[in-house]
Amino acid sequence: MFCKEGRRIKGGIPMDAISPFIMANRLGAANSFYATVDISKCEQLIREKRKEGMPGLGMMHLFMATYVRVVSQRPGINRYIRGQRVYARNDIQICMTIKKELKLNAPESVIKISASPYDTLPVIYEALSREIEVNKQEGDQNSMDNFARLLVNLPRVFLKSTVGILRFLDYFGMLPRSLTNLSPFHGSMFISNLGSLGIPPVVHHLYSFGNLPLFITMGAKRTEYALNSKGEVEKHRLIDFTFTCDDRICDGHYYASAFKLFKRILENPEQLFDPPKSVIGDIR
Repeated sequence: MFCKEGRRIKGGIPMDAISPFIMANRLGAANSFYATVDISKCEQLIREKRKEGMPGLGMMHLFMATYVRVVSQRPGINRYIRGQRVYARNDIQICMTIKKELKLNAPESVIKISASPYDTLPVIYEALSREIEVNKQEGDQNSMDNFARLLVNLPRVFLKSTVGILRFLDYFGMLPRSLTNLSPFHGSMFISNLGSLGIPPVVHHLYSFGNLPLFITMGAKRTEYALNSKGEVEKHRLIDFTFTCDDRICDGHYYASAFKLFKRILENPEQLFDPPKSVIGDIR
């Protein structure tokens, strides 16, 4: 079955339909946004929930759950470009890279979890924990790794031709759904936790293949002291993060609204334990 990741948006403003032809590839249409968020409430919530039976709960889960909640209210950030046309994605698919072990040369693997706009933090936590556990049990390879190994063993001329064919099929939405479900280049967003490596967030590129419109990187947690309005010193726990986004799927005002909502939710994460009161659908 050919891939049916979403439906074409026909009701947007004309310039939105033209921009994919002017900015023909994702690299040329990428914008980056850098922000800092106070995670004091997040860290308190993490400590409490770990004691209550959510071991391993961390900032990665909160970032993912926050993104899902933002999509429920700002569905435009979950659009994608295919064949120079704008589509609204049918579901939410989050990609991330995991290491089998925290060693320099330990193998890496990309996993993908599917989510619903109604999902809460516990749902995201369980889905990610389950996927990580499955991949650890599979050893050095999962389905994505097996497919990549199959391609890389081809002679270079055949590998280049095969990738060219995949690009052609992808342009016209003719890739099998089984492949797009495996592909780390197809999905709603890619998230990377560089804080686990103790470094700041990088401004990550978007991929020229596939349809991922958003890449989020998280940096290391840090402490900052600042004076409040009363002249008293306050301690703040902060984390820096970057968004790299496809400028063609929605305008700057829409992105700004989504980013502000993302930050507000992270600074008040307790709301992630309840489903959203309503979910907003994308334009037709």
